[in-house]
Amino acid sequence: MALAAAKFSGVSILIPAHDEADWLPACLDALCASGPVSGPVEVIVVANGCTDATAEVARREASAFKGRGWTLRVLELTEGSKLSAWNAGEAAARGEVLVYLDADVLVSPPLLGQLAEVLVDAAPRYASGVPRVTTMGDWVTRHYTRFWRTTGFMTHGVPGFGIFAMNRAGRARWGDWPNIISDDTFARLNFRPGERIAVAATYDWPMIEGFAPLVRVRRRQDAGVAEVGRLFPELMRNDDAHDDMRPFWRRVLSDPLGGIVFIAVRLTIHAPVFRSANRWVRGR
Repeated sequence: MALAAAKFSGVSILIPAHDEADWLPACLDALCASGPVSGPVEVIVVANGCTDATAEVARREASAFKGRGWTLRVLELTEGSKLSAWNAGEAAARGEVLVYLDADVLVSPPLLGQLAEVLVDAAPRYASGVPRVTTMGDWVTRHYTRFWRTTGFMTHGVPGFGIFAMNRAGRARWGDWPNIISDDTFARLNFRPGERIAVAATYDWPMIEGFAPLVRVRRRQDAGVAEVGRLFPELMRNDDAHDDMRPFWRRVLSDPLGGIVFIAVRLTIHAPVFRSANRWVRGR
């Protein structure tokens, strides 16, 4: 991984953005409304393979960040690749704390400050906040999401989807980002459970809406986790134990409708009609 020559003891926020002109303004507005953060802060939006006004939208926000003493830079890549965006953003980043933020995520005001505080450590550390999974009213999505929140992935450890952060000592554990589907799984499992820190602050993460998009994206996410297990089997030992979870059938009894929708989505994932050669299928 290429590291910037001049660093500062602050925070670098990396945002990969592929055709995110509709989502990016709210993401950046929430970021700019953050509470105090110790040390300097820079935001790097990496517009990758965009066919819309993502880069222009990001640049329009620069003055707002300058007004609070932060900087916002925009990098433009011709290739539409999130992993290439991470690599390019890291090469330009100067902070000792690296925050990886999806363009459709809304941070709460205290989140950045809390992440920066817990990652000021010489030892490798990883951190994220508490996800608030949001829906727009679709019936299937609403019931699926309610039940999904009871899974071990959501109730144990530090899930880190949508936003995760680490210090430089942690990021030094691997070189360039590998060409994989599930970058957040790969990053999380490069840290042992005791090295992953959950801060109390929240962030909003939008769930995919509609049965078919939900199935397609959930299938891709399953494939991404399986890919990490196949290519990096040694990392799987760092996954969280779920020994104290309520049995699945008890959770279904507590929420029958949510359980039925959840099971229907899981079963449909394996249907051939939802298989795709596109590893990066999006539901929106």
